[in-house]
Amino acid sequence: QVQLVESGGGLVQAGGSLRLSCAASGRILGINAMGWYRQAPGKERELVATITGGGTAQYAEYLKGRVTISRDNAKNTVYLQMNSLKPEDTAVYYCSAISYAGPQGYVELWGQGTLVTVSS
Repeated sequence: QVQLVESGGGLVQAGGSLRLSCAASGRILGINAMGWYRQAPGKERELVATITGGGTAQYAEYLKGRVTISRDNAKNTVYLQMNSLKPEDTAVYYCSAISYAGPQGYVELWGQGTLVTVSS
């Protein structure tokens, strides 16, 4: 079993920055793409950014320029640097990963989420 554990969330003032981390642990056979999603209160979960194993990143258009996704393959960890945070960025941020599960093929994994609260 592979688990994803996020960290780095918290309370920050508008205009501030946060760096989220998500580490995969367990019986890791291989991890393909990793990503970050978020879910604000009363809203559906939405994409923030994804990154391939080779480091190609894609971002939600509305967040471009304010967030940077990166990963350390040796540590099976993905990061999300968020700058110029706004109150509307308040949400639970979830990490996802496409993990190779052997004969089962690839499975999508989710972390438990980390809360980011941006105060005005």
